[in-house]
Amino acid sequence: MKIAAIIGSTRKESYNLKIAKHIQERYRDRFSLDILEIGDLPFYNQDTENDPPEEVSVFKKKVADADAVLWVTPEYNGSISGALKNAIDWLSRVDQVMIGKPSWIVGASMGALGTVKAQSHLRDILFAPGLSSPVLPGNEVLIGSVHEKVNNEGKLVDEATISFLDGAVNNVIHWLEKQFVVHN
Repeated sequence: MKIAAIIGSTRKESYNLKIAKHIQERYRDRFSLDILEIGDLPFYNQDTENDPPEEVSVFKKKVADADAVLWVTPEYNGSISGALKNAIDWLSRVDQVMIGKPSWIVGASMGALGTVKAQSHLRDILFAPGLSSPVLPGNEVLIGSVHEKVNNEGKLVDEATISFLDGAVNNVIHWLEKQFVVHN
């Protein structure tokens, strides 16, 4: 199974990137996770959407070729980041590579509530007509106080969080295998 991971932060030491790398490593025997870069995408522009820059075409192809998308989002001012919204805008236009493609959302923040508002907004966005991406309900992964759950090397070490993530991953894999055609 191929999953494309889109990280909503462009920060080099992003906690959300660290969580994505944890998922990539821990579950490598269950699926292939390709972490996609969004920091180099130009601002979405309708004037160029039919002949987009190369980095946009490559990004969209990687998403199109994936069986599902893992969104790993921080929370900026109670919502998703501008960089993430820009990536979504590119995905929603012209060939609309997200339509019918299942999504899974995870998020981490230093605050106590994780990324509850950002994830709620992201779910709403994923249901927009240009995206129409199903999301497994009731499988929220909200990692609060993430700075206390990773070690100095940036590895997730909090056993309760790891155990919770194990359950969420099992739920997603079962849902994908049952509801969608996935490549194993």
